[in-house]
Amino acid sequence: MVKTQKKKPNQIDRLLVIACGMIAREVLAVKQQLKLDHLELTCLPAEFHFYPDRIAPAMDKAIEKAKAEGYKHIFVGYADCGTGGLLDRVIEKHGVERMAGPHCFAFYQGMDAYAKVADDDMMSFYMTDFLCRQFEAFFIKPLGLDRHPELIKDYFGNYEKLIYLAQTDDPELDKVAEKAAALLGLAYERRSTGYGDLTGELAHAAAGA
Repeated sequence: MVKTQKKKPNQIDRLLVIACGMIAREVLAVKQQLKLDHLELTCLPAEFHFYPDRIAPAMDKAIEKAKAEGYKHIFVGYADCGTGGLLDRVIEKHGVERMAGPHCFAFYQGMDAYAKVADDDMMSFYMTDFLCRQFEAFFIKPLGLDRHPELIKDYFGNYEKLIYLAQTDDPELDKVAEKAAALLGLAYERRSTGYGDLTGELAHAAAGA
């Protein structure tokens, strides 16, 4: 008996996630965890975290490119992320969906859980696994803190606490977060969030593809 080889799905059959580079590792982890073989990932630069005005126009172009390549199922791996509603205009234009919430710090904790702590966390500086891995590249060097540590008070003086939202249990990342809190002169708290709402939202998006 000859086995029939399954056809490799083309773009029409696949779900393309266009995500922030800051959550690329996590999207791929969820893909593997849920065995979402038809999910594909492309990312916009993680540095847009500092330039939210660039997100919406870049996403507009990325979705147009994906549609031109034949993708029918597209999911935006961003929350609002400081775009002030501009990203929502883009997704409405293209008829796609995005992650719920104001930012990744919210959906990692889960929107229900975040709603309960948002007010209390108002003066807190959030870190994630990505930001722990990239602390030097994303904060120390761009802000010049390696050359001018006296600027720490200018940048972080209004914060009271550093909260590490941990997607994984990695002692090395814990050390980075603890050292960052000490460097910035902030109280420290660790919250084990896992992937939060990212898992459910990707599963839902994949089910529709």
